[in-house]
Amino acid sequence: MATENPFDIRDTPTPEFIASLRRRYPIEPEIDRLLTRKMERRSGPPYTLVSLQLLSDSLSAMLKDVLRDPFEISDQCWLAGGASKLQMRFTLRWTDPAAGPTTSDLVVRMEPTESINASSRLREYELLRALAGVVPVPKMYWVDPDGKWFPEPALVYDFAHGVGKPTTIASGSVTGIGTNFGPRLRALLAPQFVNDLAKIHTFDHERAALDSFSRPAIGRTESAQLQINRTLRVWEEDRGEEFALMDVAANWLARNVPTLDRASVVHGDYRAGNFLFDEESGRVTAILDWERAYIGDRHRDLAWSTARVIGHMAEDGKTYLICGLMPIEEFHARYQEASGLAIDPVRLHFYEVLNRYQQVTTVLGTAWRVVHLSKSHQNIVVARLQTAAYLLAEELRSALAEVI
Repeated sequence: MATENPFDIRDTPTPEFIASLRRRYPIEPEIDRLLTRKMERRSGPPYTLVSLQLLSDSLSAMLKDVLRDPFEISDQCWLAGGASKLQMRFTLRWTDPAAGPTTSDLVVRMEPTESINASSRLREYELLRALAGVVPVPKMYWVDPDGKWFPEPALVYDFAHGVGKPTTIASGSVTGIGTNFGPRLRALLAPQFVNDLAKIHTFDHERAALDSFSRPAIGRTESAQLQINRTLRVWEEDRGEEFALMDVAANWLARNVPTLDRASVVHGDYRAGNFLFDEESGRVTAILDWERAYIGDRHRDLAWSTARVIGHMAEDGKTYLICGLMPIEEFHARYQEASGLAIDPVRLHFYEVLNRYQQVTTVLGTAWRVVHLSKSHQNIVVARLQTAAYLLAEELRSALAEVI
């Protein structure tokens, strides 16, 4: 007689199951709304093809409501890359209230049926509007936070020119994993990579209109605890198996929650592959993929950028380059000089453990569940991400071994 699989409830979660996770893992209101929405819709149909025509019609419906003057949409095409969102590039001929008649090269960024990162288009919109002129980010135009016009939540922003990796160097990168920039570009990009991170972390977010963000208290553990809860909740929502290492890590995280010494904007996925650059000049043209951004501890970004799976060894075969750009010691030294902020090794190690826990959650939990239920337009890419699961698990084990 077959026994019931205890993980099957995650395919068709009941209201009671969803409510139990919400009580067990309290998180920021906006993220709670998104994760709850994800689980309430999970038993629905798998991903169905979204055509360029459907996105164009949705875009047209939105623009008819938000623009007073006539407009014309043309040159629609899909943008490849990434494993999370659907993106359509298009040309818009319209009357900009500030600039008059103009032609804009724009992008629609929309959720699939279920993403490997349940994240907020509203938060992305608010934050990138706030950071305009601080670091290179695409200009934001409009947002549909609840899918009023589009099939799923979406935003419209400026098309950013540039490449994510060199076109002349072979690189085994999937979404920025192991990108090799080569010595010339490395020397040009590394200082910008550090300086932009310093600007993000020292940005005066208190003066910005970031209404969908929670602002954690200084000197308390609230910030770290919310991030622990978010990651543990996603693991419990999505996983398809028992994994003792994750239980050990969760216990260690619960016993070692650090206080917050300074509240900063945290990018959440700051690494190679998430910035574009002009290949000839080596100038960074845009920092992308802010979907996991929040206000909290800067050490989260610092620890994220140094994950072994993201970087590679230098030409000497001995020196490990974080994000393929510079040795970790140089990264830390440059960051402290550029930001004027110290790096606390205890907080840094805590976030190394939390980040590796999150990465395993994403590839072994969420990516598996999304593919299992055929919820994404990028099922093949998402399935390929799972091949990194046990490399990331080994990084998690190694980080824990240093402190247990």
